[in-house]
Amino acid sequence: QEPLVESGGDSVRAGGSLTLSCLVSGIGVGITSMAWYRQRPGFQREMIARITRGGTSHSVDSVEGRFTMSRDSAKQTLYLEMNNLKHENSSVYYCNRVFWNGLDSVSWGPGTQVTVRS
Repeated sequence: QEPLVESGGDSVRAGGSLTLSCLVSGIGVGITSMAWYRQRPGFQREMIARITRGGTSHSVDSVEGRFTMSRDSAKQTLYLEMNNLKHENSSVYYCNRVFWNGLDSVSWGPGTQVTVRS
């Protein structure tokens, strides 16, 4: 079983909503700080939202108020609720533990593609 499997990506119109899911194995999502990342073509992978072991979620300024990260510990699943999507949110999205650096050395799942149409 793959340790990280993202799903839920789609092509949506600007202003629309999506919820991404990440099924996690081998890592206790209820006891580990986890995050969602994105990688756009030509850009480095970057963290956009994280949830602490205590369950507090944080997001970067560009998506604050529009994206919300949550988890279901019993289902070993992370979620990223994305509202009022904008064209610049088009990207491949990944989940993983929280890493503050060295992202190129980390093992990643397949990711899920989000495309926002004008």
